[in-house]
Amino acid sequence: MSFDFSKILNKDQRKSIIDALLTPFSWGYGAGVWLRNTAFNIGLLPQQEFDVPVVSVGNITVGGTGKTPHVEYIVDALYRRYHVAVLSRGYKRQTKGFILATNNTTPRDIGDEPYQIYRKYNGLITLAVCESRRKGIRQLMRIDPDINLILLDDGFQHRYVKPKVNILLVDYNRLPYNDHLMPLGMLREPMSSMTRSDLVVVTKCPTDITAMDIRMVKKNLNLFTYQKLFFSNIRYADPVPIFPVTSTQQLTSLHWLHEDDAVLCITGIATPRPLVRYLMQFPGLVRMIHYDDHHEFTRRDFTDIFRVFKELKGKRKYIITTEKDAVRIMNNPYFPPTKRSCIYYIPMKVGFLEMEGSNFIDELTMLIEKEDDQPLSSNDYTQE
Repeated sequence: MSFDFSKILNKDQRKSIIDALLTPFSWGYGAGVWLRNTAFNIGLLPQQEFDVPVVSVGNITVGGTGKTPHVEYIVDALYRRYHVAVLSRGYKRQTKGFILATNNTTPRDIGDEPYQIYRKYNGLITLAVCESRRKGIRQLMRIDPDINLILLDDGFQHRYVKPKVNILLVDYNRLPYNDHLMPLGMLREPMSSMTRSDLVVVTKCPTDITAMDIRMVKKNLNLFTYQKLFFSNIRYADPVPIFPVTSTQQLTSLHWLHEDDAVLCITGIATPRPLVRYLMQFPGLVRMIHYDDHHEFTRRDFTDIFRVFKELKGKRKYIITTEKDAVRIMNNPYFPPTKRSCIYYIPMKVGFLEMEGSNFIDELTMLIEKEDDQPLSSNDYTQE
């Protein structure tokens, strides 16, 4: 005999039971994280510094905080001033070891996000992937000794490398002081780990964020004075065809959509809601198909996608996806050639909110170029 507890307990009661079951596992996970970080802090586990400045961009939460667009923002601002290299783990790639990106590289070789960065800045930067960040940096310097700035994509937990600058990203919609350690919550590390960061960026801020909202975030994060706090948001550009489009009916602006048009949004990213909310601002029917983050589209996926697409009622119909999904789709052999004219991606860029005359790139450049033996004052270790 079985019971359907969903009919006996309400939503809050079910959540309380689940939280109680997960709490011991969260404590155990937290203990493991504390032991690991303590081993690094006391020198039991070694950290390596390099002659070339290393800037780490990472987070303490699971899921998308906007690392890739922020790395692109930094690359775009600094590649004229420095000989920049980007080093990533290459999440979900189908290779192992150190891989240097070349013109023959595919997303399967280095991962979709590194491929997106390389494709955008090919010829302007050096990009590689490697599970071991120390090995990756050494390989990069052997291949290109002129590199004088290395960006570590998702490097906050990779403590075997001691970066010169640690940039920590936190999602405005999942601020760490409202979260718990895994698996009870989405935190990879406790809030106390934020003290390792030099620059903290609150990402994905709403366009209507108020001065009161900003003050509350500042108060709750309670950063030390040596840590600079910034706020950024996502800014979408006009749609771009994934494949070359010669038709005069191509979609060059979402403002061209009409009430009798239809859009199918497909995503394989961690947090698709911001894009969906953005699309809902424009006329036309919007349908959504969401897959897991870094999803590799199969033949069956495209069969399902175009079945839904065919059922859409619209005078003109389009498929819209993200830039990260686009790099996997354009290299996917299962995407039907006859449907290439109807699919577009929305480029996503980062914008920083101007606050108190502080500029993110200026602060970052100052930290990169600061002499290593220049001490911080005692006042820098006080909390605001």
